[in-house]
Amino acid sequence: MQTDSNSKASVFLTAGIAVILAVIPFHAFLAVWGASIFGHYTLIRLWKDLLLTVLFVLAVWLVIKNRPLLQAMRKSRLFKLIAAYAFVQISLGLAGYLRHDVDRAALGQGLIQDLRLFAMFYASFVAASYSPWLRQHWQKIVLIPASIIIAIGLLQVTALPNDFLSHFGYGPSTIRPYELVDQNGGYVRVQSTLRGANPLGAYLVIVIAAFATLFIGKKFRKKIPNDSLWWFLLVGAASVIVLYFTYSRSALLGAIISVGVVTWLCIKNAQIKKWLLIAAAACCLVFGGLVLALRHNAVFENTVFHTSEQSRAKRSSNQDRSTALRVGIHDVAHQPLGRGAGSAGPASVHNNHPPRIAENYFLQIGQEAGWLGLAIFLGIYVLVAKELWDRRKDGDGLPIVLLASLAGLTFVNMLSHAWADDTLAYLWWGLAGIAIARASAKQHIAP
Repeated sequence: MQTDSNSKASVFLTAGIAVILAVIPFHAFLAVWGASIFGHYTLIRLWKDLLLTVLFVLAVWLVIKNRPLLQAMRKSRLFKLIAAYAFVQISLGLAGYLRHDVDRAALGQGLIQDLRLFAMFYASFVAASYSPWLRQHWQKIVLIPASIIIAIGLLQVTALPNDFLSHFGYGPSTIRPYELVDQNGGYVRVQSTLRGANPLGAYLVIVIAAFATLFIGKKFRKKIPNDSLWWFLLVGAASVIVLYFTYSRSALLGAIISVGVVTWLCIKNAQIKKWLLIAAAACCLVFGGLVLALRHNAVFENTVFHTSEQSRAKRSSNQDRSTALRVGIHDVAHQPLGRGAGSAGPASVHNNHPPRIAENYFLQIGQEAGWLGLAIFLGIYVLVAKELWDRRKDGDGLPIVLLASLAGLTFVNMLSHAWADDTLAYLWWGLAGIAIARASAKQHIAP
């Protein structure tokens, strides 16, 4: 039986995880606004990392107190790889600091960004192993905040002035109040309360996968109250509109991939699947034709290619991304041990030498942790996907949402550092810990 101290600790852990999952989509806005009032921007935006540190320590304590769960996690290949990954990142990060490849600030931020995914996964797994509450309420935790994010995004598209967020402290020293497509004032990118348009697009991949699962999956749709169906339809459609106006091509393709995976997993009829494949192939052909036919159309150039003859940018985002990818591949190929956490990716801007932005999260890990760190990271990736696949028939649809969004977000991370974003790291990996822990709740935890 759980002791009173264990019970209170698990309740606090569950509540802390729920708070992070529900509030993290608003984190960037709240941090900037709070800093405009109280100052201390860096300290304020670390709130979720400090809370996660407390929750992680609490989760470790709960595991130590629960012998069956401790033994199960010791035998788990997944948790062994997570421990190995943390060891490699910390060791190589300290080595990079001693070699002066990374500064102290870059090392600190790099370790936070690289390890918080799995710290959140661990804490959520333990919380869900002690209590089913998070699993039972995941839809509300995810979709209610998403509705607010989407509503704000729609207002930015239709009613709010471009610099509206500047009234809440957005600016050069925090987050830009708005973004443009290749410096073209006619194409303002929606960002809602996230750090930018690309992070919002990546976040919406998860949200759209959730709506698609709840609608396409017949057994999931039956659980939606009839008086709530209109809300699901409205918000689901609005999420697609907001995604379009982020002008994030990787997120749009990622959402299409995720919806395709949801459709494939939820529809059981082989004949329908066959026709869906034919329809998908036809859509690809049509899109290819449109690319050729509209390649000189100004709107199409800006929204699809992110460049046009009227652009005021000296270099297009496509050129920058292509160069960054080539440099990243060269670094990984010629530096098998990496340079340490913080030597690449968003954290590298804090170093006293030019940042290394590969525009690919997996290359970032290779640049930081070398071939070994990248191999371990990919191993964790595969094992988490396998665990979700094994649970894809669970009755609440969460594993399908995560499997589908993982497919889409993997594509997004091939073209950006999406996993380094606060919202995506905490939300997806926290939900993954909850989804995977369900089987262990009955198997390892005493009632």
